[in-house]
Parts: sequence; structure tokens; C-alpha cells
Amino acid sequence: MDRPSWDAYFMQIAHLVSTRATCPRRSVGAVVVRDRQIVATGYNGAPRGLPHCPEGGPERDWPEGCMMNGHCIRSLHAEQNALLQAARIGVSCEGATMYVTCQPCNTCAKMIINAGVRRVIYEGDYPDPFSLELFRLSAMEVFRYREGSLEQVDLG
Repeated sequence: MDRPSWDAYFMQIAHLVSTRATCPRRSVGAVVVRDRQIVATGYNGAPRGLPHCPEGGPERDWPEGCMMNGHCIRSLHAEQNALLQAARIGVSCEGATMYVTCQPCNTCAKMIINAGVRRVIYEGDYPDPFSLELFRLSAMEVFRYREGSLEQVDLG
């Protein structure tokens, strides 16, 4: 029997979660895990009950679109939604691992740190070196998932 490792299993689930994303720019999924149990999941998209990005895509001018100064202002990031889901149902993320389909941005990194997550495993790139600096300063364990295995991220 060929079973995936726990890391491969949870990263596959993060990819499945990303298929629910509503932002046309990027589909991201996050899974918060503690003791090999899923605590919460999140994907990027508009806040609960609010309209998603318009059919014309995020490039359209506000208020019809969701871009301002080159950034999406309508969607929450997958990491934010996962942490908020855990808070909403009253589950602590203290000591958890977060699996995410791309590197967290610096805003998400700050939230991950404050939520008590101790380990981040991400797959794809995101152009935000400051998030890695925040993880370094917090002594976060950070790994890059590539082709089924983990590589510890050199945080300097």
C-alpha cells in the first residue's frame, strides 16, 4: 500500500481547499493542523456573505473591481481565513502547523505568529522576503514543500 506522508497528505488537502478560492488572480489554500488533526481550513476570497470579485476580473476599476494600487482589496488571504475560521469555532492554533499552497505574505506572517502557529510549510513562491524575516525573528520553523519532500527554508 502506497500511502502519502502526513506532509504530502495535508498539502494535497491545501490544494483541494484552494479550489474554493474566489479571487481570479490566484487560488490559495491553507490548512491548520495540530496533532495530525485538521483544525481549520481557508482559501482566498471575499469576506463571508459579501460579493466575490466581479466577472470582469480584479483589473476593473473600483467600485466594480477589487484592485487598488495594484493590490486586491476585496479578498482575504487563505491563511487569514483559516485563522479566522479557527477563532470563529473557538479552536486554538497554539503549536499548530500551517500548510499553505504558497509562501505567506508579511501580513499573514504576522497573524500566523500571533496565532501561536509554530511551523509553516508552503509550496509556491510569493514575492515577500519580509515575511521570511518575520518568521526568522519569531523562531518559526519554516519548510518548503517540493516534490513530496520538505526543505528547511534558510531564514538567515
